[in-house]
Amino acid sequence: MSQPLIFLVAFSAVVGTSEAIRQIQTDSKRKEHRSRKNNLIVRCPKSSQYSHLLEGRRVVLSGDKLYIDTGTDHGQIFGHPFAGYFLPYPDSKYSGLVSTICDEPPIMNWIYIDRNTYELKFGTRPSAQPNWPGPFDCSRQDRRLTFAGWEGFLAVKEGDFWALYFDIDEDNLKSKVKSGTVVLDIELLRVEMRVRPSKEKSSDGESGDAESKQEESGSSEDQCEKNNEENIGVSEDIDLESPEVD
Repeated sequence: MSQPLIFLVAFSAVVGTSEAIRQIQTDSKRKEHRSRKNNLIVRCPKSSQYSHLLEGRRVVLSGDKLYIDTGTDHGQIFGHPFAGYFLPYPDSKYSGLVSTICDEPPIMNWIYIDRNTYELKFGTRPSAQPNWPGPFDCSRQDRRLTFAGWEGFLAVKEGDFWALYFDIDEDNLKSKVKSGTVVLDIELLRVEMRVRPSKEKSSDGESGDAESKQEESGSSEDQCEKNNEENIGVSEDIDLESPEVD
């Protein structure tokens, strides 16, 4: 074999190996990004007299629906903040979206769109199954939430509250809400959750107790995670496409 040919073969092998490593790293980042808990924050692409009420507000779960937390009373708590991530929906080839519905224990529910009303709701798999539990995804750069490949999320004023809907028919919900109802186009941004201080104490005398509590907590969390998987019906054999994460 000639010297130039040997060089080309060796060069091709090196390039192929580098590309394989890069692809593995990209896939790892993608999976890590999609499985990380995030909050959902509202952004108003068009200014209106309601923008100041909705812009930058977080999405919360209350009852069985998703709302925008527009409360201004610091001491009054409304709903449970969305804290979720993408998860393969069982017996399908698309990604669903799950969120905690309470802090203790951290029970997870599926997010879905009601087939009749187009409201964004949450519930266990039996509740989500007859409706539209996906496909959920996010935009590649800004990581804005998408459903069925596009952004059609709407904020609908219901009395003193703002509920989340999806514009399935692309008619601004004309067939779903009463005439005169305020309906606004919004974007939902996936924002990394705040970093909380560690509860583990640093003193030597209490380190043993902290480790013991951590082990007990880990065991409890493992059991909760197992219960959650049984509850929402996790399937780990589905390969999903998702945006690359730089």
